[in-house]
Amino acid sequence: MAETPAKPPEPKWRILAPTHFEQLRKQASDLHKAYRRCDSEAVSLFTEYHHKPPAPETIKRADAQLVLARAHDYPSWARLKRAVELYNAICADDAETVLALIRQYPKLLHERVNGVTSNWGPPLACAVQIGAAKVFAALMKLPGQDLQWALGRATLKGRSDMARALIAQGASVEPGEVMGPCESLNIGGLQFLASIGAPLTDEHGDHMAPIGMLLEGYFRDPDAKHECLKFFAQHGIDFPDTPVMAFHRGRIDLLEKHLAADRDLVHRRFSYREIYPLELGCHDDEGLGLHGAPLDGTTLLHMAADFDEIGIARWLIANGADVNAKARIDDDGFGGHTPLFNIVVSQAWRSRRQRDGAFARLLLDNGADPNARATLRKAIRFHSDESEHIYNDVTPLDFGRAFHARAWVSAKAMELIAEAVGR
Repeated sequence: MAETPAKPPEPKWRILAPTHFEQLRKQASDLHKAYRRCDSEAVSLFTEYHHKPPAPETIKRADAQLVLARAHDYPSWARLKRAVELYNAICADDAETVLALIRQYPKLLHERVNGVTSNWGPPLACAVQIGAAKVFAALMKLPGQDLQWALGRATLKGRSDMARALIAQGASVEPGEVMGPCESLNIGGLQFLASIGAPLTDEHGDHMAPIGMLLEGYFRDPDAKHECLKFFAQHGIDFPDTPVMAFHRGRIDLLEKHLAADRDLVHRRFSYREIYPLELGCHDDEGLGLHGAPLDGTTLLHMAADFDEIGIARWLIANGADVNAKARIDDDGFGGHTPLFNIVVSQAWRSRRQRDGAFARLLLDNGADPNARATLRKAIRFHSDESEHIYNDVTPLDFGRAFHARAWVSAKAMELIAEAVGR
């Protein structure tokens, strides 16, 4: 278990999906200078990405460029430059430039656009991912491409016209294809697969695995999730009549029935396994429930914060839910956090409501304590750092400032909580 520093440093050089080569050139220059003065992060970057880190006094600009390219998942500076040009052309749906680059560098047709490990894939699949129709049409005329990869992107993004074109050219729907649109909560992809008779199972024939993906996944779009679960209900999945399943489905009508039967519902704490049931295709490995602040032993209001269910949150508060309810403290002393912690660190960091602070305002306006304290531990799967971190006796602000996965922290929520602390 890793003790977490008060304020982990923000990375100075690494950026996702680089699109401005001049910015990268400046970053390489800054990295070169930083390494010469033995800046700790620069040294760490060279240690990780340079096959033979040079002495600071002998470093060349090409060394910094190589390290920066490898940090962005490309083998060389030249390859990074071509990738930026290609990616920008695809995003602009500029088929002429894309074809010119491929004619000049034929290997680009088969190499992944966004780095050697990117799941967006080579240009054809990347064009599908982005929805670049002109680039897609131009690339479809070139032989020898990975049609299967592109089809996977098409079903994941619900681009049925592109999917049909790929199938007509020889791509085939493989077992488990449905898992893609379940990952992205894409009802269009699900409807397309159903329309062509594709099996609604994973690659092993498990018809509950898609439900597990919908429940455990990282994406946060409540309306889309509700539609996907409704789709599976219409295709024969019989969901259990539980408050948590009503929550996942966005069914306030069902929650009202559960509340009528149990007036303590809004105050109940639910276990991890109740939130992610094994019988609905969820995993034994508890790390595969991809949420932010811990959910084990929390109330429906905590869950609403992480799953971005603001409509349900309003209903819960109107029915007496305590905005300062504390999660259950486990046998090791971890827990006790309020829903505000689940706003500060959540998988909903991408959502509009987290960016504009609507959820944080809802809690604060209803009396959420910005100075509440808790002791938490958290590990994140599929992150560069999967180790368990401990946050001792922290407030929501402390938690956000210390959290090791910076992208998961809601900057707007932090701003609003800081204002509340200062009042």
